[in-house]
Amino acid sequence: MTNPTFSERSIKGRVAESIIRELFRAHGYHVFEYGMERSVPGIENHTRKTTGTVRDRIRTMPDFIVQDDRNNRMHFVEVKYRANGKFSLKELESDYPWPDTHFIVVSREHIKCLTYKQLAGGHSISPTCTNLLIKRVDLGLDKKAIMKYMVLAKKFFTGV
Repeated sequence: MTNPTFSERSIKGRVAESIIRELFRAHGYHVFEYGMERSVPGIENHTRKTTGTVRDRIRTMPDFIVQDDRNNRMHFVEVKYRANGKFSLKELESDYPWPDTHFIVVSREHIKCLTYKQLAGGHSISPTCTNLLIKRVDLGLDKKAIMKYMVLAKKFFTGV
C-alpha cells in the first residue's frame, strides 16, 4: 500500500495496541484503557473539528495505564505503529502534557521503547537504533515473551 487511508492507519494502530496490551497482560500487569477513543467514546470525530488546549490535551492521552502488582508501579503507555520504524519528539505536541509516558513503537521488524524524557533529551526511534523493548528493565518484561510478541507483530504487519 503506497498511501494508507486514515481507516487503514487506524486499524494498524489498533492491532499494535492489541499486541502490546496482551504482552503486558501476559506479564500479569493490569491494563487500563485510557486513550481518547476509550475514555471519551465518540469524541475523536469532534476533536478533528475543534482547536484549543482542551482538545490538544484530550488528543494526546496515552493509550494505556499499566499497573505492575509486583512493585506497585503504574506507567502511562502510548503505542505507535510505524511501518518505517521511526518515531521522534517532532511527532508530538510541543507542550506534550504526559511527561511520564513510555512510547512503544511497533514495526514489522521490532518493538522499541523510549520514555518521553528520553525523546525530549534528543533520542529517537529508528530502524537502526538499539532502543529495543527487550532491553528495558524498568518495565520488568521477560525477553523471551517480548520476542514471541515481536514474531506476532511481524506476522500481522508483513504484507500490509
